[in-house]
Amino acid sequence: MSEEKGTILITGGAGYIGSHAALAMKKAGYNLIILDNLVYGHQDLVDRVLGVELVIGDTSDRPLLDSLFTNHKIAAVMHFSAYAYVGESVTDPAKYYRNNVLGTLSLLEAMLAAGVNKFVFSSTCATYGVPNQIPITEDHPQNPINPYGATKLMVERILSDFEAAYNFNYVSFRYFNAAGADPNGLLGEDHNPETHLIPLVLLTALGKRESVSIFGTDYDTPDGTCIRDYIHVTDLASAHILGLEYLLKGGKSDLFNLGNGGGFSVKEVIETARKVTGKEIKALECDRRPGDPPALVGSSKKAREILGWIPQYPDLENIISHAWQWHQKRHN
Repeated sequence: MSEEKGTILITGGAGYIGSHAALAMKKAGYNLIILDNLVYGHQDLVDRVLGVELVIGDTSDRPLLDSLFTNHKIAAVMHFSAYAYVGESVTDPAKYYRNNVLGTLSLLEAMLAAGVNKFVFSSTCATYGVPNQIPITEDHPQNPINPYGATKLMVERILSDFEAAYNFNYVSFRYFNAAGADPNGLLGEDHNPETHLIPLVLLTALGKRESVSIFGTDYDTPDGTCIRDYIHVTDLASAHILGLEYLLKGGKSDLFNLGNGGGFSVKEVIETARKVTGKEIKALECDRRPGDPPALVGSSKKAREILGWIPQYPDLENIISHAWQWHQKRHN
């Protein structure tokens, strides 16, 4: 996509999911600018792997946003720059409301001022809270149980109101558990601190951790451990391109779940990682954590039907194999 047709601004493009989306966008021929404050993003990956323009800054910096929109012909925005640690959102909600809600509002107002009205939003299944039924469909009631989920739901409501008032079009993606890494080993998951199960298991396999914890073995699930819907990060990235193209072709605002439509238990993840890595991986059984639902599995039927999205890597062994390849390179 040439500069004349417009540039795509990717906020949070130096982070885990944003960088994979940027890589997919670059491969598809789009012209990109990444805006990232590098609180959690990785400049080395943008420079070495993506090779696109990186603007270091914050979505709450309105003069910076105005200059970006003035100096570039931006056709649409993909918005990934959110804080996403559920536990931290409980202990420091102000940080989350300031960044995830006020930062997004600042970005949306800058878009309106510049006449840019196409927006792809990184939302979350955390807006649903504890599910009433499995699999979760997009019309499931939204009752978030932590400030992180609440901030994402608030942005979804802002987007709906902006659409009604300002001729603003958006696609909102509610992810389930993003996992895996670029199949070619170029990018992967590297959080500090790390809270996600698959990287914690792989860091244990690498000897960087003594063990991995299983929080609860008495859930009403086949093996007693929590079940989660793990979706390959490359499949998430492909959905974002489809969502963008849907908007650029004049599609109306909509929201979609992104998941595999099936789930894997904590014990299944650990056993698969043992198989992939050939390592023992010590696991400690602990008490349940408050607020953990027994199962979270999403229906992606709508994304498949409307966007034509088909996950390429639904298999847990593929997801963990790609992540293992990345972790060995990044952490050895």
